[in-house]
Amino acid sequence: MRYNMVRPGFDPVLSGAINGRTAFAAMVRAIDQEPGTPNALYLDFADVTVATASYLRESVFALKAYLRNIGSKHYPVAANPNDTVHDELLTIANARNDAIISCSLSVQSTVSKISLIGQLDAKQQMTFELVNELKEADAGRLMQQYGEEEQVTSTTAWNNRLAGLAARGLIREFTRGRSKHYRPVLEVSE
Repeated sequence: MRYNMVRPGFDPVLSGAINGRTAFAAMVRAIDQEPGTPNALYLDFADVTVATASYLRESVFALKAYLRNIGSKHYPVAANPNDTVHDELLTIANARNDAIISCSLSVQSTVSKISLIGQLDAKQQMTFELVNELKEADAGRLMQQYGEEEQVTSTTAWNNRLAGLAARGLIREFTRGRSKHYRPVLEVSE
């Protein structure tokens, strides 16, 4: 799903915490239907000139937290942020010790230039990269392939890392019976 961050007839400058809260409420109303499977929710900044950190904190990061708290299958992605918006997203991500996926998204919904805005600790970063490289992972597979190298003796550490990344909306979580497996939020066809 694509959500245009500039509503028709509105200013392409997104500023202020109060306006951010208003935008958050509008986004929640606009995405009232859950997808059948976990999918990216593209927050499209293509028409945005400037977005302040206070606006982004109260809209984008509030939406991301809200969707994860309710167990939504929507995973917010910052699509088409210009350099100014990217810098403000990074400011909020760093201040909150959080991160968000970013990409370029064409009019035809082709995804490119996938990146992570924000920082992860070393173990989460490695796990994030492994899930993106493998295209699908679970704790057992990561334990089998990388447990010895990481000096991990049980799947618990992998489960915790994967669950933590999913809780932050950085990887998608799927359930098969009683087991969970994880996939990247964005996948580019090769």
